[in-house]
Amino acid sequence: MPTGAPGELDGLTDAEQARLAYLQRYQQELAAYAILQATRPQTLAYSLVDSPAGQLAWIVERFKDWTDPTAELPEDAVDRDQMLTNVTLYWLTATAGSAARIYKEASGWGQTRPRSTVPTGVAVFTTDTTIRRFAERENNVVHWSEYDRGGHFPAMEVPDLLVDDIRTFFRGVR
Repeated sequence: MPTGAPGELDGLTDAEQARLAYLQRYQQELAAYAILQATRPQTLAYSLVDSPAGQLAWIVERFKDWTDPTAELPEDAVDRDQMLTNVTLYWLTATAGSAARIYKEASGWGQTRPRSTVPTGVAVFTTDTTIRRFAERENNVVHWSEYDRGGHFPAMEVPDLLVDDIRTFFRGVR
């Protein structure tokens, strides 16, 4: 994440500038779900566990916002049965609360963390906001890939690309 330091954004590539613009849009328009889960996970959990329609709307909206933007509808990016299976698993196991809880546990967003020495691989898909120079501040990035298709759910959208990328990363750190 940018810190606001002078010159920090100088020299960003066109792709990085687009990611930064999406990050700004995300923070202004799309981050309410994360703030709610970070500040009131249990309240949200009760409503989602109580309503299958609410659980469906909550998750499908994430698919709508985060799948490959070239897809007109979420089901154009992720198979509808796969999406419904995902929602059903949350519903049948009543895990909306535990899924939201991670946002509360990790709510130190934007805070500087000690730099990790663990070798890290990063795959950047179309709806990601990751910019390499910022990722490298806190991570030992040894593998970096950027893709022009796939969104936040690459395992469902472009599994072939994701599997190949994971294999490539691990070949390099054996």
